[in-house]
Amino acid sequence: MSLIEEAKKGLVLDGAMSDELERQGVDTNNKLWTGIALIDDLDKVYQAHMDYFQAGAQLVITDTYQANSQAFVEAGYSLQEAKKFIADGVKIAKQARDDYENRTGQHNYVAATIGSYGAYLADGSEYRGDYELSRDEYLAFHLPRLKTVLSQDPDILAIETQPKLSETIVLLDWVKKNAKNIPVYVSFTLKNSKQISDGTSLKEAIKKINEYQQVFAVGINCVNPDLVDEALIEMNKYTDKSLVVYPNSGTVYDPKVKQWKKVEKQYEFSQLAARWYQLGARLIGGCCTTGPEEIKRISQTLTKLR
Repeated sequence: MSLIEEAKKGLVLDGAMSDELERQGVDTNNKLWTGIALIDDLDKVYQAHMDYFQAGAQLVITDTYQANSQAFVEAGYSLQEAKKFIADGVKIAKQARDDYENRTGQHNYVAATIGSYGAYLADGSEYRGDYELSRDEYLAFHLPRLKTVLSQDPDILAIETQPKLSETIVLLDWVKKNAKNIPVYVSFTLKNSKQISDGTSLKEAIKKINEYQQVFAVGINCVNPDLVDEALIEMNKYTDKSLVVYPNSGTVYDPKVKQWKKVEKQYEFSQLAARWYQLGARLIGGCCTTGPEEIKRISQTLTKLR
């Protein structure tokens, strides 16, 4: 069964990279965030991926969300070193995938992630979309990382945690022209259940994404679970693509201290996954402040539903 066929039936995504690295002692409170681990802690990135595979994840996302060339250069590394770190982020995920398959016989997938320009700003802009660049400026920022991750032959390209439709379209136009064979999924952050973070309606965003045949799934991530039901209902009105959803645990990011606030409300991810599957979600996982326990519950639920 192909990746696309599996996605139509249901795929379990992984959870947060940051929480798993921090649990292993990595200090992510810096502008590189989890990308800092690509410099000296690849073994811990490997373990994070392996923990998610063992929890039931079928698709893990590389540790390249905030690992962009510009941030590494600003931290004192050369562009060549930056590209090596980013390439290693894909290589280590593929190594974990292959080692897990050799051990269990279960074939899983690796998605190379591309975060937004807002993530590079490291001030919470990926949840607001309050920045504006030209097409050429977006490409100048994204292409060093984008070309590097694609050179490592990931199974999927994940254009994720996107607050702006305009930025996403620049990336999709380039990929359509220059890497037309790789499957892509796109996921947005939300302002509310009917708008992505920059205020663009979900209707407009989803209809625009429909124009790209290469995109096999579209949805939302790193949003409050309370927004998901209505957002799924809204997205289902405008697309036949598989829907992807991987929220955070309901917490809110504080850009001043670069930490997530403690969660007041507790969510049962097995129940959420069942409801979201019934509402059309087919790629389901967790984002910031979720971990292997949440992924295990999602996996158990999707195994029954499939």
